[in-house]
Amino acid sequence: MRIAIMGAGALGGYFGARLHQAGQDVTLIARGAHLGAIQAEGLYVDSPNGDAHLKDIKATDDPSSVGVVDCVLFFVKNYDLADALAQAAPMIGPDSFVATFQNGITAPWVAAEAYVF
Repeated sequence: MRIAIMGAGALGGYFGARLHQAGQDVTLIARGAHLGAIQAEGLYVDSPNGDAHLKDIKATDDPSSVGVVDCVLFFVKNYDLADALAQAAPMIGPDSFVATFQNGITAPWVAAEAYVF
């Protein structure tokens, strides 16, 4: 399964790392210094469920370079969701699954309005 994680911060990075460890083809969408650190050093997970250092996880700031994926998981802040959905459009195909993980009640409706095929 090809999975893209929009927002590779604490939660997105954690779930992306665990999916990668489970053998899924994961690409993290990140930006700035965080992206640079992942690309240079890999992704570190420090967790009571087991630490990990993933040197081979993919990361980019360009969703259009990823191609269409099976699943996009959105871990961005609720106020960034609409922009993130627009940026992720090149990764979304008619059979792609989109899930949002925001602390806010509007996220499902914002996502549904963005991807009407």
